[in-house]
Amino acid sequence: MTIAFEAELIKIGTRQLIVLPLSSSERIPSRGMSMVQGTINGNPFKAALEPDGKGSHWIEVSSSLSEKAKLSIHEKVSLNIEPLTKWDEPEIPEDIINKMKKENLMDKWNSLTTKARWDWLRWIRSTANPETRKKRIEVTCSKLKKGDKNPCCFDRTRCTVTNVSKSGVLLD
Repeated sequence: MTIAFEAELIKIGTRQLIVLPLSSSERIPSRGMSMVQGTINGNPFKAALEPDGKGSHWIEVSSSLSEKAKLSIHEKVSLNIEPLTKWDEPEIPEDIINKMKKENLMDKWNSLTTKARWDWLRWIRSTANPETRKKRIEVTCSKLKKGDKNPCCFDRTRCTVTNVSKSGVLLD
């Protein structure tokens, strides 16, 4: 299923983003994070769609893709995206890996589905407070030791990238 649309390239802080029109986002099988592949102005990409906390999704556009596709901020761009069922492995921040290794939890972490690893990482990163992040890493380790596979009470429809959102909603 290919979803074709036009949207504006915007910038929030240092990040370049494209927010999907609600009518296009509604065709994504999940209100939470989803993996997609597609093209921006004919240039291929693969990315995670992050929820915007308002019912839609957004894509971060790397500077290399932006340069290759000759994109400019506030320019309308053409996208064709297709949801994927296979998730790319997330990058695991060093503080989390170090704690997992210290707690001898890498085997349990690696036994989780890729999507579950994304959920844990999104939950951990959804705070800008370093102390809260540290506590969430400790809670993650404790829950993994008990056999839990997913974070509890985590709203997957909220934006978890704190430097482009406030209270789980993408900044305007």
